[in-house]
This record gives sequence, structure tokens and C-alpha cells, in this order.
Amino acid sequence: MTHHILDAIGNTSLVQLQRVVPPGCARILVKLEWENPTGSMKDRSAQAMIARAERDGRLKPGDTVVEYTGGSTGTSLALICCAKGYRLHIVTSDAFSRDKRDQMAAYGAELTLVQSEGGRTTKKLILDMIAAAEAISRRPRTYWTDQLNNADSVAGYHALGEEVWAQTGGRLDAFVQSVGTAASSRGVAQVLKRRDPSVKVVAVEPAESAVLGGGPPGPHKIEGVGIGYTPPLWDPGVVDEVVAVGTEEAKAMARRLAREEALFAGTSSGANVIAAIRVGERLGPEATVVTLMVDSGLKYLGTDVFKTPA
Repeated sequence: MTHHILDAIGNTSLVQLQRVVPPGCARILVKLEWENPTGSMKDRSAQAMIARAERDGRLKPGDTVVEYTGGSTGTSLALICCAKGYRLHIVTSDAFSRDKRDQMAAYGAELTLVQSEGGRTTKKLILDMIAAAEAISRRPRTYWTDQLNNADSVAGYHALGEEVWAQTGGRLDAFVQSVGTAASSRGVAQVLKRRDPSVKVVAVEPAESAVLGGGPPGPHKIEGVGIGYTPPLWDPGVVDEVVAVGTEEAKAMARRLAREEALFAGTSSGANVIAAIRVGERLGPEATVVTLMVDSGLKYLGTDVFKTPA
């Protein structure tokens, strides 16, 4: 029985895609990370970062937490901080969904907004947000979670890896996940590779900013991923392949998932499914590929992914 809101994090469902998968493709299973309390997998990493900072004394009662975020990590930190009694200051941007900003504020977070270039994610925007968060972190009794550099977040996804292993009975051929901080792909990969080194781990990034694959950075609109440079937590040693997916095809798949699979997820989830299908077509119908529904489509209702004309 769950007695505290934080006990509701994790143990999300795994379901099989039925209609968007082409003939001859592997079985594609998706983990419904929107079942976490804020509707995102980031609840796992936020909980891990705060818990470890508490244990080693970096974070004390009465302190303020600060973070730069596109919204999902910020919302998850807002949940954790609200539940534990910490104040939270978030640095975010107009490049990210208004729905996410409203959700963070609803939990009581204070927001500082950094202007973007035409509402798109760029390397400059990420660096500007980091600089703003760093400046705030110099204030007394302020703890900066600094998600791009905080390895504590990786451990938050070990449980996710164990869940995938248990729910598939250890019978999976590949795991596919989009890369923002790289904590989720790395954390899950560590578990799966330890269980079975033959499991392929596939990273997904925006085609417009395919830096992990050796391409140049560029602006894109797949929120929460593709920061324009190699994230500090990136570990190429646990990744077998990198797949690039364009913004528009990721958005289109997010819409297809809602209309054809009754799965209401965001753009990075659409990118995950496209990449999983590409991998699955190569592996064939006897294989099993697992990927994530990273967050809920409710976080994108005000964006062009789902917004209907007035």
C-alpha cells in the first residue's frame, strides 16, 4: 500500500504497440512513464538527486533548491520539494511548453524565464539557462541540483532498468531512449548490460542537432533532448548505436500514438517510437524492443503538437 506521494514513483506499466508498427518489425514494448505522479519519468531522477543531497548534507531543512530545466525535471523537483518542504527556484524558457511552466508554478516553484531564439532549443539557450541557475545558486542556503552534471540522477533510473528486465522476463533484444542529460539511457543501460551484455542500447537524438552522431548542433523542437553538445553524463561505452529523428516526424508519431494506439505522450516519446521501429525492422519479428513513453501529452496541449485551431 502506498502511504506517501513519493512512494508512487516507479513501477510503471509496459504495453505492446499494436497499430503503428509495420509488418515484419520486432515486437515494440513501451513503458508508460506518465504513470509517475507528475506525468514524467523525471520523477525518478529528481527523487534520487534530492535524496542523495540530503544524505550527504549538501541539502538541509530550510534550504532552497535551484535548477535549469525545460520543464519535466523542474516539475519533478517541484513535486519532491513540495513533499519535503523545500523552496524551489526554476530557470526555464519560452522555448518549452507553457503547460510545463504552469505545472511547476502550481507546485509552488518560483520561475525565472530565459528568452529563446524563436522558441527553439539551442546550445546558447541551454548555456544561458545554466548561467542563470549558477548565479542564483550563489545565494545563501541554496542547493543547485545541476542535472546535466549530477551523476546522482543516473541511480534514479536503475530501478527503471530492473523493472524493464522483470516485466520482459529478461527477454529483450534492444532498449531505445532519447538523450537529454543522458542519465536515463545510462542508468537503464547499466542494469540491462549487467543482466545481459548482448542487449543493444540505442540512443536517440534530434536530426537537426545530431551531435552524438558527429553532426553539427542546431535548433529543434523536441523538448527535453538534444542540448546541442555532448552531455557530461553521456557514456558511449554503454551505447551501441545512435539514431537521429527529425522534429516533424517525432511530432507526427506523437499524434499517431494518440489516435491509433490511445497512448497520449510527448514529442520525445514519438522520437523514441520511430527509432524503436527502425531498430525493430532490422532485428525482425522474433525480437523484442523496449522504449519509453517519457511523459504525458498533457504537458504539450498548448503546443503545436496537439493544439487544435481556434
